[in-house]
Amino acid sequence: MPARQHYAPPGPLGFGGAPLGNMFERVSDADAAATLQAAWDCGIHYFDTAPEYGPGISEHRFGEFLRNRPRDEFVLSTKVGRLLRADAGKGGQHGPFVAGLPFRVDYDYTADGVRRSIEDSLQRLGLARIDVAYIHDCAEDAHGPRWHEVFDTAMKGAAVALTKLREEGVIRAWGLGVNRVEPCVMALEQADPDVFLLAGRYSLLNQPALEELFPRCAERGAHVVVGGPYNSGLIAGGRNFEYQEASAEKVAARDRLAAIAKQHGVDLRAAALQFCAAPSVVCSVIPGTKNPQRVRENVELMRQPIPAGFWQALKQEGVLPEAAPVPGG
Repeated sequence: MPARQHYAPPGPLGFGGAPLGNMFERVSDADAAATLQAAWDCGIHYFDTAPEYGPGISEHRFGEFLRNRPRDEFVLSTKVGRLLRADAGKGGQHGPFVAGLPFRVDYDYTADGVRRSIEDSLQRLGLARIDVAYIHDCAEDAHGPRWHEVFDTAMKGAAVALTKLREEGVIRAWGLGVNRVEPCVMALEQADPDVFLLAGRYSLLNQPALEELFPRCAERGAHVVVGGPYNSGLIAGGRNFEYQEASAEKVAARDRLAAIAKQHGVDLRAAALQFCAAPSVVCSVIPGTKNPQRVRENVELMRQPIPAGFWQALKQEGVLPEAAPVPGG
């Protein structure tokens, strides 16, 4: 399939919406609004959310903030593949999300499900359009051994519907929003996606996207939005890796990175963000936060100068693959 011009969300920084869905702990409406305002004031105008985040409360908060801004001044992505059904018995609990809206979450990767999902999202957002729709979690981590069957349904249903909506101008672009590389590669083989939101699979601690996915995207003119640049907070000094407590092995790998960073006078958080943004196929990096000050810090971290010797040391010591792109070439 020949390369065509694919739409890409703007970067280098965007805003990831999972924390504002009360991920792991409750966030007040006031703090959520202040965090979004800080992002806007810092020049971040790409926002990503999803029905699952909350469930529903992240989209609700994004819409409350964004609907008062000029629509052409921001880019908004959300996700399809899960429908929210009214269910007061759930108490707003879903996975790691606490105190969300009173919905249960049902998977639906069919064409009809996609159209329903987008309409529902627009209602929760209070907006007339979204820019990018990602097919959410059609991968092994969400569906286990039957994920190939789920993926096949998504390609025959969701991907076809989203391609039609793109052709009709209802959305600008579509892709997958996943935590695994394999479905992204398969989607490039079976359909014509524009952009992938890939979380946790390209970072200082983990680079499985480098070998196959990035070259495939370059060949096709597709793009990648990198989510989880801090690997659920571990690189930034936290204790979680991929949404759960980090193993001793991962903590040791982080500590090794931190030691090399200290030797070169580098803030490891700055290195993490800038490393993720370096590949040519990456259009945006979207760390999530629930803190206005952290938003401002991320913007400054993306600008901090990092000596070339730091990147050389990481490769010489085998911490990074030799082929990994680094800032400054």
